[in-house]
Amino acid sequence: MLNPSSYQSIRFQRAGRVLTICMNRPDHLNAVDETLHAELARVFIEAEDDPDSDVLVLTGAGKAFSAGGDVGWMQRTIDDPESFSNRVRREGKRIIYSMLEVEKPLIAKVNGAAVGLGATLALFCDVTFASDKARIGDPHVCVGYSAGDGSAVIWPQLIGHARAKEYLMTGDLIPATKAAEMGLINHAVPPEQLDDAVDAFCARLLGGALTAIRYSKLSVNLGLKQLAHSILDASLAFECLTNIHPDHQAAVHAFNARSNNETGAGKK
Repeated sequence: MLNPSSYQSIRFQRAGRVLTICMNRPDHLNAVDETLHAELARVFIEAEDDPDSDVLVLTGAGKAFSAGGDVGWMQRTIDDPESFSNRVRREGKRIIYSMLEVEKPLIAKVNGAAVGLGATLALFCDVTFASDKARIGDPHVCVGYSAGDGSAVIWPQLIGHARAKEYLMTGDLIPATKAAEMGLINHAVPPEQLDDAVDAFCARLLGGALTAIRYSKLSVNLGLKQLAHSILDASLAFECLTNIHPDHQAAVHAFNARSNNETGAGKK
């Protein structure tokens, strides 16, 4: 049963039979740390059992959807690699499988940047609306990680293997308008229209034959679940290996050095 008070980094909002799940670390651009990762691993399971909702919306607080992995957490998993190979790997699988298993329509409202795991979360939703000012991408490689959190499953299905490999090997971010044109997301709309567009779509679903809508979604997801079962374990294992590779530590050090320099410059 969904108990909002048991969550620290996710807040909830209800509007009729629509439940909005909002990642709530706005001061960190909703970057995913240990707490948020653990909560994402259970929120879709609990939302499925919520008796007061029929449609789910996933979004982020503040100006970003999610900036991906929290760099401080990255350092902690380098220092304690067992925590990555055990806890992070298991939770990562639960996040993906629970998103594919939830029967209620799950709509992404991408209000700002959706990066790394943030992009994976947006793309595993059933329908994705984004602000046309947002950018979407998976720069795992830019911090020395392989793309292991589900992107190797979903990106090729949406834009084909060749383009997926181009973006996953470079980490380039894609403007939402271009992402919509290539089929990576469904809709890119002006930011001032994003709420209304999502609300209208949710209302359309609520006005439809919900059981048929759910079963249609589940039928499509059968193929994605088969792919996830064939790919996800291996891709997460590769990510575990890159977690202990010197390239990853060097990238985290470089990121922290840039952040410290920018902070210092801002104090002068």
